Amino acid sequence: MPALAPTSASPAPPARVASVDAYRGLVMFLMMAEVLHLAAMKKAFPGSGFWAFLAYHQDHVAWRGCSLHDLIQPSFSFLVGVALPFSLASRHARGQSVWVSWLHAVWRAVVLVALGIFLRSVGQQQTNWLFTDTLSQIGLGYVFLFALGHVRAVWQWAAVGAILVGYWAAFALYPLPAPDFDYKAVSGLPVEARPTGFAAHWDKNTNAAWAFDVWFRNQFPRDTPFTHESGGYATLSFVPTLATMVLGLIAGGWLRSDRRPWAKVSLFVAVGFVLLASGWALDATGVCPSVKRIWTPAWVLFSGGWCFLFLAGFAALLDTGLNGAWAYPLVVIGANSIAAYVGVHLLDDFILGSIRTHFGPDLFDRAGAYKPLATGFTLLAVYWLVLWWMYRRRMFVKV
Repeated sequence: MPALAPTSASPAPPARVASVDAYRGLVMFLMMAEVLHLAAMKKAFPGSGFWAFLAYHQDHVAWRGCSLHDLIQPSFSFLVGVALPFSLASRHARGQSVWVSWLHAVWRAVVLVALGIFLRSVGQQQTNWLFTDTLSQIGLGYVFLFALGHVRAVWQWAAVGAILVGYWAAFALYPLPAPDFDYKAVSGLPVEARPTGFAAHWDKNTNAAWAFDVWFRNQFPRDTPFTHESGGYATLSFVPTLATMVLGLIAGGWLRSDRRPWAKVSLFVAVGFVLLASGWALDATGVCPSVKRIWTPAWVLFSGGWCFLFLAGFAALLDTGLNGAWAYPLVVIGANSIAAYVGVHLLDDFILGSIRTHFGPDLFDRAGAYKPLATGFTLLAVYWLVLWWMYRRRMFVKV
């Protein structure tokens, strides 16, 4: 089918949505803020509840539960889904043919997977064939997301349900280890932190996704055979991550609809609380623990609830006619999320090295116990200024 040239009757490409850019900017800021090394501040001030609180929320929980840091990846994945209806509308407005759109979706998926592998291979002796990076996980599910972007919302909800039930069943039916299994060799979790009873089917490095990786990751060149991932992360997490992206796809469809702004906000809030309650109930009853590291169905629902509530908050503040000037710093970051993501994985040492070269090697030492903050805020300022320069010149890195 040949592409049609845009005409005066063609719909105009949708404008950027401030709430989406700002939410994405907050997510990327939280990821970039790792350079503040708040755990070091907690160590420097061991009696401070303030630094202990901030350090807790700048790290992932050991297994079950949730911190603010744990919501970064689901939010990033959710926002990929939110953006898709706008992207499809833009391509339609430009008269892009169906086969070109599909070709781009496949290309984007491949690039995201490859970029994730590349970033996890920097500094390694050989290619680190790791598929648990955020970009790789999104890439593995992106073509399926693109396909679901062309069907009605009822089928999108059905896809979410099928993914969650199927993934839950795969773990529930996988046999538990023998009584003499050496958990200490693969887990690293203290006994009190390990799920028990039926929930043990989602224990660290003894589950269905771990078993798949023991086979799958040994198909690639490695220095040593793969036995377990120290963090417990799994390649197959891309399957429930797809459910998170589809939740974002549904939200994006609602955001792009003709509903009144406050009606959208109310809808996001209602769905957010329902998802939160559902995820909490599955975890509390032991039917399925809420574990981000293996993206359990309970985690999809619980984190998805938070994503809807975050989107509701930003939509209420930025899409209802209120003054949104306060969000400009976040919008600058969110408009170039890929550039920000790649930058913080590659440029920290280069930037700090350049600063020490020109301003003295002991520049940050003068901050004493606050050295981690001084170093981190400097890096954040440099990153933001670069992103601001790109934003002012309408330079947006896209895949």
